[in-house]
Amino acid sequence: MKDEVFLLPKAPIFSVHKVGKLDKQNKNVKPNENFAQIFQQKISQEQELKISAHAEKRLQQRDITLDQAKIQKLEKAVDKAQAKGARESLILMNNLAFLVNIPNKTVITAMDQDSMKENVFTNIDSAIIL
Repeated sequence: MKDEVFLLPKAPIFSVHKVGKLDKQNKNVKPNENFAQIFQQKISQEQELKISAHAEKRLQQRDITLDQAKIQKLEKAVDKAQAKGARESLILMNNLAFLVNIPNKTVITAMDQDSMKENVFTNIDSAIIL
């Protein structure tokens, strides 16, 4: 009977590294929150209508107030425009005009009836009249 000799490699097949402290990349995440909760929060934030700084300024300058009912109407109009593939929409509602970036769900600017007079709206691909 022959004796068999096996040679082991000089270097290990796998290496073990010392594990240090993990950096917290997202400091906003609470330890008790699970993935599903965080995911739902992000989705709901993306579905909300946003108002740009420029639009906010115009709303204040023109003394336009957006109550919850108007915001809901705008959100429904944005959803309809998105379903049709619109990108930049003019939404007319109760003597008010809103230019909205549909993919980002962001109101770009807002106008009252006086500001709309003799105005030309460019770079829009759709109009929604409420």
